[in-house]
Amino acid sequence: MHFPAAGIEVAPWIPVAVAFGISLVTSMGGVSGAFLLLPFQMSVLGYTAPSVSATNQLFNVVATPGGVYQYVREGRMVWPLAWTVLAGTLPGVFAGAIIRVALLPDAASFKAFAALVLLLIGARMVRNLLAERRGQHSAGETGARSARVHVLQTCMRSIAYEYQGQKYSCSPRTVFALSLVVGILGGTYGIGGGAIMAPFLVAIIGLPVHTIAGVTLMATFATSVAGVAFYQALAPFYPHLSVAPDWVLGLLFGIGGLAGTYCGARLQKFVPAQALKWMLATVVILTALKYLVDFVG
Repeated sequence: MHFPAAGIEVAPWIPVAVAFGISLVTSMGGVSGAFLLLPFQMSVLGYTAPSVSATNQLFNVVATPGGVYQYVREGRMVWPLAWTVLAGTLPGVFAGAIIRVALLPDAASFKAFAALVLLLIGARMVRNLLAERRGQHSAGETGARSARVHVLQTCMRSIAYEYQGQKYSCSPRTVFALSLVVGILGGTYGIGGGAIMAPFLVAIIGLPVHTIAGVTLMATFATSVAGVAFYQALAPFYPHLSVAPDWVLGLLFGIGGLAGTYCGARLQKFVPAQALKWMLATVVILTALKYLVDFVG
């Protein structure tokens, strides 16, 4: 099947299957899987035009609602934290889209930028895992089969909630500031920002992964909607570039991702978080190193 905007040919079942497999695993950590889907599109399918970022965000729009629904249904959505993350990432996405089109239109420079973003993600994951090995992880990392979130406080100074008998808190101002930076990076890279935000919330702020997964998936969905709309609006101003998303390809990825995030959210409470994060950290770092080698070469 030919995809004109992407300029590639691929069997339609391949995007569905790849997106399902990626999202099934990554959604358990609050990540849609777009940060792994982008290297697949660029390196395997050969889709390197600027519109690959918009297509990646279209995947997020279609894929993430399944996981968000399941986390809300199970009572593991921290709504005050979700609104704070969303308030920061949303404006950053617009700035990121402009950076991608105006400053990083060619594949070589984009791969270098993507490598740096992926290395940041991998570093955050490794830091979290090393903290867990030293016994510094929270009780929310395991045994989450029936636990629900209970919000205790929401104000300008603190968001506090209880989960599995443990109290967790964070500064809304800190979360907002980080979310703004993540939004810019996510908008440029086409990942929605959850792949960076999720490891930070767990490794640095110390929140349990079973309570932040729904938060980051929801923020990814909302910012990706804005990102797709913005890329589509920018397209007429760059007629010499492929800027708007490849709608058919993005929808095929999204269909697979929707099933994957829903199943991943259902399975998350049964799977040890540490094993999943070690696997993700390895994949992210190896992908980043490959991009750096491609750029230097």
